[in-house]
Amino acid sequence: MKIEANKVVAFHYTVNDGGPVPVDSSRDRGEPLTVLIGQGNIIPGLENALLGREAGEQFEVSVAPAEAYGERRANYTQRVPKKYFQDAENLRPGMSTVLQTQEAGSRMVVVHKIGSSVIDVDLNHPLAGKTLVFDVEITEVRDATPEEIAHRHAHGAGGHEH
Repeated sequence: MKIEANKVVAFHYTVNDGGPVPVDSSRDRGEPLTVLIGQGNIIPGLENALLGREAGEQFEVSVAPAEAYGERRANYTQRVPKKYFQDAENLRPGMSTVLQTQEAGSRMVVVHKIGSSVIDVDLNHPLAGKTLVFDVEITEVRDATPEEIAHRHAHGAGGHEH
């Protein structure tokens, strides 16, 4: 079965940004990533590289910033009250964390400076401006269920999981 829109794909990946160690790997968690194709659940460059492939295929793909997390934007910072961060007392400059926003939901940010009641964050994704190299192994391709299509994401073996 070929990968196309509204197929659920399970795959292992390792991603590197040119540094000495991988940025992330599904193998570290022991389970492949499972996504519904065509819903924007993964970066566009990786999703496009999966299209037309089948279970059992292994490949490497280089994804430019424009098809990943975008280019870095200079001075793209914001001052945010500490109350909007979980575990704010343990944050340090240079650390990545998740910021919950009403407008955009959760967003990965990098701590820039910490004040007594506010934290300055870089709103660029930590991987913005980087070309990412993915090593991919497709383990499963299946038709999405009507419920998965309606919810716009893949569900686990037990059904609806959010």
